[in-house]
Amino acid sequence: MAGLRIKGLKKSFGENTVIDNISLDVSDGEFCILLGPSGCGKSTILRLIAGLEPKSGGEIYIGDVEVSDLTPKERDIAMVFQSYALYPHLNVYENMAFPLRMKKTPKQEIDRKVRDAAVLLDIEGLLDRKPRELSGGQRQRVAIGRAIVRSPKLFLFDEPLSNLDAKLRAAMRIELAGLHRKLGSTIIYVTHDQTEAMTLGQKIILMNRGIIQQAGTPDEMYERPSNLFVAAFIGSPQMNLIEGSISVIKDRIYFRCGSFSLDVDHRKELGSFAGRDVTMGIRPESLLPGEGVIKGNIEFIEYLGSETIIYIAVADTRITARALSDFRKRRGEEITFRVQEKGMHFFHNGERISR
Repeated sequence: MAGLRIKGLKKSFGENTVIDNISLDVSDGEFCILLGPSGCGKSTILRLIAGLEPKSGGEIYIGDVEVSDLTPKERDIAMVFQSYALYPHLNVYENMAFPLRMKKTPKQEIDRKVRDAAVLLDIEGLLDRKPRELSGGQRQRVAIGRAIVRSPKLFLFDEPLSNLDAKLRAAMRIELAGLHRKLGSTIIYVTHDQTEAMTLGQKIILMNRGIIQQAGTPDEMYERPSNLFVAAFIGSPQMNLIEGSISVIKDRIYFRCGSFSLDVDHRKELGSFAGRDVTMGIRPESLLPGEGVIKGNIEFIEYLGSETIIYIAVADTRITARALSDFRKRRGEEITFRVQEKGMHFFHNGERISR
């Protein structure tokens, strides 16, 4: 096992820069998520770490070794792809044994490692089957097993659950988390699915357009988004973002937006933004139905069993609120809300106004 350190990493394809001067650290044994929308550069970073693409600049360290000039084989990493990449003519045992045979590992050691990995992944009863005889989840376990038998310094996962249905993805997330606890390995995991990121990651690195937007724990990303991109990307339903301005009246601070004015005097740092446009972010669960200053009309209601999601037209904007399952108002009715103080986030020119 080993940690990962990247310094000033760059990657360009002709005039198109896809990775722009990225630096990051992943501790030994950490489960790190590279998260972001399609085309943000997260899979390119994984390929650069693996040595499948040449870098345009910067340094990549696995442990204390700078690996940029090493071949993929010499980097001692194992990669699990979205497409499983199993050999269709080989059975499960031979698929898992293949990388060890290529290293000319002794036959007895191959057998031990394959069978130990099969027990760990609960596929010991499938060793004689061909990939076409397996379900999607079983194929993914085989692909993971093929990586495990190599005992690499670093595991790289490139959207490994994307081909599975929702129920199986949820089950595999639990299995991957358990597998990480058992192995204690360093994992770099690429996904565009924030649910995977929030449930699996010890550290999340959120990217957009080849640049890191924020790095931190799931709690940090959710509770203190560093900019509007992070605020909008993390959370489902996403954070409400309301454009307005700051006013100071009789030494009290207010956020003004159209038909309502919200007392935000508890955020004294906002006083320096008086007269300037800001964006207020509110998580849906921080909007509480009842008496309050935010008033609107219900446009749509989603009853989800354990909770209710409400879409409300307020002036020229739409906001989303989360309520309990016993919410009983109907579409078209007027509704008022108050805002929990801890649920307010403020941004100016796209960047967070910190407390």
